[in-house]
Amino acid sequence: MSKRILIADDALVMRMMLRDILEAAGYEIAGEAGDKQETVDQYNKLKPDLALVDIVLDSNILYGGIRAIEEIKKSDPDARIIIISAVNQKKLLEEARKIGINSYISKPFEEEEVLSAVKNILGE
Repeated sequence: MSKRILIADDALVMRMMLRDILEAAGYEIAGEAGDKQETVDQYNKLKPDLALVDIVLDSNILYGGIRAIEEIKKSDPDARIIIISAVNQKKLLEEARKIGINSYISKPFEEEEVLSAVKNILGE
């Protein structure tokens, strides 16, 4: 059975890129989310093996991705999460590490970087 992954990014094109990379590698996309609340709701509903979450996620909520991860970790402390971050978001990355992300991927990312991080977190 393939591992199930939730992709959360407010940019549709980023979700599509990640979906293509992950599906080509044999992963199942459990769902997608485009904002903070949808990410939390989808995670709690779908219980994926892993979530890829954009650090900003929602331009209407300050630190939307961070806030989504905080809520997910409250309901599932063992949640496996990889944050997606632009290089200039070092401060947010530090905050994300404090709340328990497992790894991060920098934008723009390469296919190999995504798959390496996913395989590492899933123990493959």
